[in-house]
Amino acid sequence: MSLPKGLAEDVAKNLVMVARLIDEDPEGAYAYSKIALRLASRVAAVREAAGFAAYANQKYSEALAEFRAARRMTGSVDLWPVMADCERGLGRPEKALDMAGAPEVHKLDKAGQVEMRLVAAGARRDMDQLDAAIVTLQSPELASNTVQPWTARLRYAYADALLAAGREDEAREWFVKAVESDKDDSTDASDRLAAMDGVEFVDAFVEDEDEDDSDTVVVMDAETEVDDEVEVEPRDDVSVVDELDDEDEDDDVEDGIEDDGIEVEAGAESAEDVVKEDVLLKEDDDKN
Repeated sequence: MSLPKGLAEDVAKNLVMVARLIDEDPEGAYAYSKIALRLASRVAAVREAAGFAAYANQKYSEALAEFRAARRMTGSVDLWPVMADCERGLGRPEKALDMAGAPEVHKLDKAGQVEMRLVAAGARRDMDQLDAAIVTLQSPELASNTVQPWTARLRYAYADALLAAGREDEAREWFVKAVESDKDDSTDASDRLAAMDGVEFVDAFVEDEDEDDSDTVVVMDAETEVDDEVEVEPRDDVSVVDELDDEDEDDDVEDGIEDDGIEVEAGAESAEDVVKEDVLLKEDDDKN
C-alpha cells in the first residue's frame, strides 16, 4: 500500500513469480526476487520473499540478511526458525541452538514451535549428538494422533534420527507413521521405507520405450509359416505380379523345362552347371 499503483503492480507480479517458481525452479524465483528487491527494497514482503528465494538456493548468508531486515520492519518473530536454520547452513549449529532457547521461541505459534524443534534437532545432528537430537524431537506433537500440517515432517525427522542412531526397528515404525500422515507427499518417507524393506522400483514405461525404439530384424526362409495376425507391409519396388513370376521361375527350375534349347533335368544342382555341361559336349562333338 506504500507504493504507487503502477509500481505496486510490477512488484506484485514479481512476487507472484517467486511463489510459483520457488519449488520447481529456485534459480528463476531468485531472479524475480532480485527484480522486486530493486523496485521496492523498503517493503517487508519483498525482503521476506528475497530471503526465501536465497534460502532455496542455499545462499544462507544473503537469506539471513534479508530475514533480519524483514523482521526489523515488521517486528514479527515468525521468521525466527528459518533464521536459525540459516545459521546451520552457515556451519554455526551452536548459534542455532542458542536461538532455539531464546525468548522469541515462546512467541511463536504451534507450527513455528514445531519448526524450531526440527531446526534444533538438526543442529544436534550437525554436532554428532544423535541421542540429543532424538530427545529434542520427542514432544506432545510427536505423540499426538491428530494429523497437523507439520505431523509428517516431524515423524519423518524422528524416524531419520532413529535410523542414524542404528535403531532400525523403531525407525521403520516411525517411517510408517510418517507415510500415514503424509497426505501431500511432503516427504520421501515411502521411498525410505521401501529401501529399508529391500523393495526396488522399476520404471516400466522406460523399458517399454526402449523395446519400442529397438530395431528388430526377422529373417524367414521359404518354409517359415507366417502368423495370420502378422501384418506385412507391401514393398513399393516389387509388385505382386513380379513376386508371382519369381515363384513360377523357381518352380520351373525344379521341375525341368526347355529354355533356349537347353533341357534342365530335375535334381540338377543349378541351371549354370547344366549349361556348362552342354557346352562341353558340343565341343567334343566338334573335335570328333
